[in-house]
Amino acid sequence: MASITIGLMDPPYESANTPTAFRIIDAAIRAGHHVNVFLYEGAVGLGFSGQKPHANPVKGTTAEEEDHPNPKDWVSGLFALARERGTRLDWVNCGLCVDERGLEAQVEGARRGSPADLWKMAEASEGFLFISTR
Repeated sequence: MASITIGLMDPPYESANTPTAFRIIDAAIRAGHHVNVFLYEGAVGLGFSGQKPHANPVKGTTAEEEDHPNPKDWVSGLFALARERGTRLDWVNCGLCVDERGLEAQVEGARRGSPADLWKMAEASEGFLFISTR
């Protein structure tokens, strides 16, 4: 199986880069590829397990009615899909970035690493894509 590496920098809820990256990761897993994801800067918040759905007082809706998605659930879903498809998803957060933001609590499967991991993953991959903030 081929492996690809994707790097992300955007924090949750800030740009279309995040759902686009999730769609690419999903498609790669469904195609049978091993996927390495390296999260840098604000992107380490994507798998933060403390995310909570919220109500919308402006619209007068409850959290259940609002049904606001949390990226942590998407990340967990990607891990579940990889297990189901027999592929590997390696989700690596920059440890320095995690520490700066106090986002140590992550979904199951996410791990702590460093920029050196990005280098190693990219070198070992057949494809590499880094989606920066600008």
